[in-house]
Amino acid sequence: MNTKQQSLLYLHSAVLLFGGTALFSKLIGLPALDITVYRAAVAAVILFIVLTLQKQNIRLANAKDYGIALLLGIVVGIHWVTYFAGMQMAGITIGIIAFFTYPVITVFLEPLLTRYLSKNKVSIKPKPKDIFIAFIVMLGIFLLIPEISLGNQVTLGIATGVLSALFFALRNIIHKNHFSHYSGPHTMLYQTLVACLILCLFVEVPPMDVTHDDWLLILLVGVIFTAMPHALFASSLRYLSATTAGLISCLQPLYGSVLAFLLLSERVNMWTIIGGLLVISAALFETWSVSRR
Repeated sequence: MNTKQQSLLYLHSAVLLFGGTALFSKLIGLPALDITVYRAAVAAVILFIVLTLQKQNIRLANAKDYGIALLLGIVVGIHWVTYFAGMQMAGITIGIIAFFTYPVITVFLEPLLTRYLSKNKVSIKPKPKDIFIAFIVMLGIFLLIPEISLGNQVTLGIATGVLSALFFALRNIIHKNHFSHYSGPHTMLYQTLVACLILCLFVEVPPMDVTHDDWLLILLVGVIFTAMPHALFASSLRYLSATTAGLISCLQPLYGSVLAFLLLSERVNMWTIIGGLLVISAALFETWSVSRR
C-alpha cells in the first residue's frame, strides 16, 4: 500500500468515525450539553497525552493565539451541543442531513466575515450559482420538515442542526484565517479544553451520577470517535488534496445513516431520502467548486 492509498484509508476511516459520533446522542442517556462536556474532557486528556508523547510544544506562540483559541473553543462547544441536541430531537439521519448545510452556509458566510474583518472593505456578492445551490438546500430541508412548527420535535431538531452547521462553518472560517499554522491535534486540544471548561458550569448530571455504562460510552466517543478521527484526518492531508478531503467528508451522512439503520434500526421515509439527496448533492458540488477555485 503506497502513501496515497494509506492516506485515503485514513480519510475514509476518519469520516466513518465522524459519522458514528451521532449515534452517541441516542446511546448515552444524558442531555446534549453533558455529553459535550464529558466528551470534550476525555478528548482533551487523550490529545494532551498524544502531544506529550510526540514531544510537541503544547504552548501557543503568543497572547493573541490564546484569545483565538478561547473563541474557537466557545464556538466548537456551541456547535457540539446543538449537534447532539439536533440528533436527539430529529433522529440521526435527519440531524446529519440538516448539519450538512454547512458547506453552503460557508460559501455565504466567508465573504461576509472577510469583508468586515479585513482591512480592505471589499463587497463580495454571492454568485448566481451559489444562490441556486442555496435554493436547492432550502428545498431539501423543506422536504425533511414534517410540520412548519417549532412545537414539533423533528422540526425543532432540524432547526437546531442548521444552527450547529452555522457555528461549524464559523469555526472553520476562524480556524482557517487565524489558527491554521498549528497542527490538527494541537488546535483540537485547546478547542476541546476550552469547550469543556466553559460548558461544565451548566452540566445537569454531575460525574458521580453518570452510570457506569454511560461512562464507557463517553470514553468510547471521546477516544475512538473524537481524538482518533481528528488525528487520522490530519494525517491524511499530508498526501491528499483539500478537494479530495472535502468530497469524501460529504460521505459522513451516508455513513451515519447506515450505522443508525444497522445499530439503532432507525428508518427514514422517501421524502427524507429525496431531501437528503438534494442537501448532500449541494454540499458535494459546493465543496468541489470551492476547492477547485
